Amino acid sequence: MLTSVERLLFIRAVPIFQELRDDFLVRLASVMDELSFPRDHTIFTQGQEGRSLYIVVSGLVRVHIGDRDLAQLRQGTCFGEMSLFDSEPRSASVTALEECECLVLTQLQLYDAIDETPGIAVNIIRLLSRRIRELNSKVNTYEARNPTPDFSRAGSNLLG
Repeated sequence: MLTSVERLLFIRAVPIFQELRDDFLVRLASVMDELSFPRDHTIFTQGQEGRSLYIVVSGLVRVHIGDRDLAQLRQGTCFGEMSLFDSEPRSASVTALEECECLVLTQLQLYDAIDETPGIAVNIIRLLSRRIRELNSKVNTYEARNPTPDFSRAGSNLLG
């Protein structure tokens, strides 16, 4: 478990909380829960309702859809942020690859934080934007390596 000072120092270094005032970070750090997960524990599953953002304090987690890995996240990285804004089910599953500690920020805590300091919303939007760009890059790389066959010409021969 982190002391209140360790918590403040830790979240100050997390990208979505950078540029925010210390007095605000102290309050935010005090309301976040700290959870421990053993190795191979599923933190949440794809399709599950979600209303929390997690920040990896220690350990390693795997973001995946079924058996396909999307990312591995270490200390200081966030996951679960999408469901905070759209209230949709989780788009992927997250499993602890090793014992890990996470801080948890709920939707209500986040909305209160945004009311007080709108800059946190901008930082989360930047994070989401960066992840979409990374995913687009992976898709483009995959498609370049695995071109989809063009069946449109062959289809006319099969039908005619």
